[in-house]
Amino acid sequence: MPSAPTPVVRRTRRRLRWRRLLALLFLVALAAAALSPRGAGALLTGPGGVLRRLAGNTLGSLVFGGGVRNILLIGNNARNATGPLSLGTAGGQADVLMIVHIDPARRQVVLISIPRNVLVAFPRWRDPIPKIKGAFFLGAQEHPSQGPQLAMTAVSRLTGISLHHYVVADFRGFEDAINAVGGVRVDVPGRIYDPLHSHANFYAGWQTMNGKQALEWIRVRQNEAGNGYRVNDFQRMQAQAQLLQALKDKLLNPAVDVHHLLPLLDTWERDVASNLSPLQLARLAVQGRGYQVVHLTLGSIRDSMLLASAPLPGANAANFITGSYYDVLNPTHIHAELAPYGSTGSSTGVPPLPSPGQVPVQVDGSASYAHLLRSAGFPVQWRPGAASALTVLYPPEHMPWGWAVARAIGAGNEVVAPGSAGLRNVLVEAP
Repeated sequence: MPSAPTPVVRRTRRRLRWRRLLALLFLVALAAAALSPRGAGALLTGPGGVLRRLAGNTLGSLVFGGGVRNILLIGNNARNATGPLSLGTAGGQADVLMIVHIDPARRQVVLISIPRNVLVAFPRWRDPIPKIKGAFFLGAQEHPSQGPQLAMTAVSRLTGISLHHYVVADFRGFEDAINAVGGVRVDVPGRIYDPLHSHANFYAGWQTMNGKQALEWIRVRQNEAGNGYRVNDFQRMQAQAQLLQALKDKLLNPAVDVHHLLPLLDTWERDVASNLSPLQLARLAVQGRGYQVVHLTLGSIRDSMLLASAPLPGANAANFITGSYYDVLNPTHIHAELAPYGSTGSSTGVPPLPSPGQVPVQVDGSASYAHLLRSAGFPVQWRPGAASALTVLYPPEHMPWGWAVARAIGAGNEVVAPGSAGLRNVLVEAP
């Protein structure tokens, strides 16, 4: 049996994965900087600037007719990849999914972050862990490869937003990009210490991060400082947006000589795949100069839960999911949040969440959980007891009942599992 990779190899692979993530954010930040008439943006979009020369001097000469455009940014986490669409030797999933919604009428760019672990259905595929991040991997195995296309389909179905274009990034060496601008200033809200995974070690307050430190900052979701900060994917997505803003601020600084960044354009050309031409990207940047930038994240930690392995009809070709942490989102809420940006509806493809009044619940243990669930509209019976961990057991034929109860509790780490065959209600074992 081959020996396990050494810690050095594992660290290198993780570092490459997060370089790609940071590079994706950096590309967006550079585009945002290009929208400003000041500082670094002047080099790109000012008179004689690179983008101005590419796009032409007339802002009205738009490639897309001036309407709303929706672009999906995909961060491919493949290890040892040969290109942005490659599956490499491992990984090959969409570790970053973000919609860029460009609205000329509102002069607004909306960045919509999609949690990578959203439970969605892939009925044609034998994907044992059907999360939205796997759409890129599944599509990449088609002939010809359909990775970006399947990711766009999955995200469009989830959000109800029609996607026109994609940009897939698979980058290496973007520590140099942060270093090229002399690092970025980041306000760290609290102590961060993660010696085993990201190796991050930060104290609260403003500080300048170099490329290596910025990558560590982006990676953290297992902070051991004990303050409850940066301990999940949702907090990590907030940090991505914070770094995006820090990069934009730095690039808009007139003191930054962005000529140092121009050699990286060749790298982007090699390591970015898109159905947008360079001319279209340039004209989008010129068109969107000065637009307001808004960041949204779908869902929250309250939607996360540890689902045990169990049958789930329609989730995949096997009608069975393997146990893992999933984010179970409410399509009704998604549609309501994204309707201002063109959502026509939302679907995960899995059975719908029931209304609380349809789900009978029994709580064994803490009375506070019984009160919480009653307040949410569930019919609840309570009896005293004690449990070692928070567990939600559902009747085997009613998995969505378990989702609904776990979402109402909102701990983010509940174990949700099928109960015995004779169970007729949801049993919450509460410590």
